[in-house]
Amino acid sequence: MRLAVIGTGIAGNAAAWLLSKRYAVTVYERELQPGGHSHTVRIDYDGDPIDVDVGFIVFNETNYPQLTSLFTHLGVKTVETCMSFALSADHGRFEWRGGGETAFQTACGLFAQPRNLASPSYFRMLAEVARFNRQAVADLRAGRLRDLTLGEYLRRESFGPRLFADYLGPMGAAIWSSSSDDILSFPAENFVAFFDNHRLLHLDRPRWRTVEGGSRRYVDKLTASFKHNMRLGCAVTSIDRTGHGVTVRDSQGGVETYDAVVMACHSDQALAALSDADAQERSILGAIRYAPNTIYLHRDRSLMPRRRQAWASWNFLRWPRQTPAQNDVAVTYWMNRLQGIDDRKPLFVSLNPPFEPAADLTFGKFSFAHPQYDLAAFAAQRRLPAIQGRRRTWFCGAWTGYGFHEDGLQAGISVAEALGSETPWRQPDPLLAEAAE
Repeated sequence: MRLAVIGTGIAGNAAAWLLSKRYAVTVYERELQPGGHSHTVRIDYDGDPIDVDVGFIVFNETNYPQLTSLFTHLGVKTVETCMSFALSADHGRFEWRGGGETAFQTACGLFAQPRNLASPSYFRMLAEVARFNRQAVADLRAGRLRDLTLGEYLRRESFGPRLFADYLGPMGAAIWSSSSDDILSFPAENFVAFFDNHRLLHLDRPRWRTVEGGSRRYVDKLTASFKHNMRLGCAVTSIDRTGHGVTVRDSQGGVETYDAVVMACHSDQALAALSDADAQERSILGAIRYAPNTIYLHRDRSLMPRRRQAWASWNFLRWPRQTPAQNDVAVTYWMNRLQGIDDRKPLFVSLNPPFEPAADLTFGKFSFAHPQYDLAAFAAQRRLPAIQGRRRTWFCGAWTGYGFHEDGLQAGISVAEALGSETPWRQPDPLLAEAAE
């Protein structure tokens, strides 16, 4: 069987890796570098070469079991990293940092701004955080969050505005690269379930890890067996399906027919490529919105919290915006802390910053789009099995879950297994296998 895989993110690469062991697979990628959001950049930092990631950076063994198994199988080396979160508002007029290896470190972060010690409203917010952590989990398990947005749930339970403005909103926006308004529209059940599963509502947090040398190391290992069948810089322009096969046309003028196609790209990209999409495909694939995000790799400390004590691995910047952006979430990632880079060479990745880093301190500018989740998006995910494998077409990507690496990998594996491939460390998904019959 001849198969086409569209996209080389984690979903496409995983699917192609498994399928190529059994079938003739051709992989299409519009970019010149495979990997999607696994994007490692080599920079010259004052004469020293440094590899740094600007997309996928961290994982943990608890919430990323498939990715952990993949790395073990491929022999990918990973190292422990430190995850912490900070908020800096109004150019440092209000700041706090969460996370720490000890209670003392945590306290130092929460009160990185000394005047927080004398702020009754700040202590009320901390009390509301504790109440939310307890109550939200109980309400989740009792089924009291169904069909509610996060904003509706917070209003129903009379949580104060600072809980969202200074805690849940910034954290959610940073996690999903979404605006604060979009986080208010996030389904409460999914939001709390994610926070609960990732232990963000608990004191015992998972240990986070990063790929030693950058995510390119795992991409190279994962694609080694099919790299000669990969068409880089070759965007798919249209896909036509008949009872006899799937015809793929690309930006280089190529026209080829396959037995089936795996759409391992964003759902909106898949819909745009399908020239003959039917009403059900349009309804499901078109239900998920995407937000573009501009990313800078730089060494400009002015895009970090004002107080050094407030610096964290992830830093949410709620500052007046000097440059327009389609997405108002602004986050700076401290790459020295996240990837073990020498602190003497400060290095940051800023997503939609309120102003551009100084040109002479900038190493590169990139753009990635991220799915935006609401009730309609999660409803579309539940309907996805209805179109899987139909008309010789399969769909996978991180958008089928919460938008993270584990979700993309799980989706790619499931489609490959449904097409008859076997994953070395797991059993096939019976529901998708049934769809393939």
